[in-house]
Amino acid sequence: MPDAPPNARSRLLGAAIESFAAKGFHGTTTRDIASTAGMSPAAVYVHHKSKEELLYLISKEGHERTLRLVDEGIASSPGPVAQLRTVMRAFAAHHARGHTGARIVNYELAALNADHLAEITEYRRAIEQRMRDLVTAGVAAGVFTTSNPRMTALALLSLGIDVARWYRDEGDWTPEDIADHYCELALRMVGATQ
Repeated sequence: MPDAPPNARSRLLGAAIESFAAKGFHGTTTRDIASTAGMSPAAVYVHHKSKEELLYLISKEGHERTLRLVDEGIASSPGPVAQLRTVMRAFAAHHARGHTGARIVNYELAALNADHLAEITEYRRAIEQRMRDLVTAGVAAGVFTTSNPRMTALALLSLGIDVARWYRDEGDWTPEDIADHYCELALRMVGATQ
């Protein structure tokens, strides 16, 4: 059975990702988004309140997916070393595979209105807290030796997020290559002893 065609709302979201990636949020017009979606400019306002709402929906979905993959990675194993390996593998691969959307999600936050930014900030805090708790648990278990779990957690997240800035589909490395190497880097950063 063939895939169902995307509905207008999802077509506009996909077009917004493509347009924001090409021109940035502020350089993109609603006409650009509608044109990329193959729709009339009025269609944006029929399906979404504003260009900012499109950015918010893209950001919310991206952060929800990221929080989910971190939670799943932590739940996948009882030990901090295996948990960190799983989280970093998923986190790095996710930012490589979805690099276009991830760049928008991470680098266009300032364009969100105050309420939307506050909501997205809560997702970011939750992701950071999960990583900090994981690193702290590893130190407490004696399997990580970092002297500053909070800073190390932020560095690990930054490492994965930054993949979206430089990764290109036509590059030398697959998302899996990056994920494997970033697991190695992550374990070195926390001073894993096993």
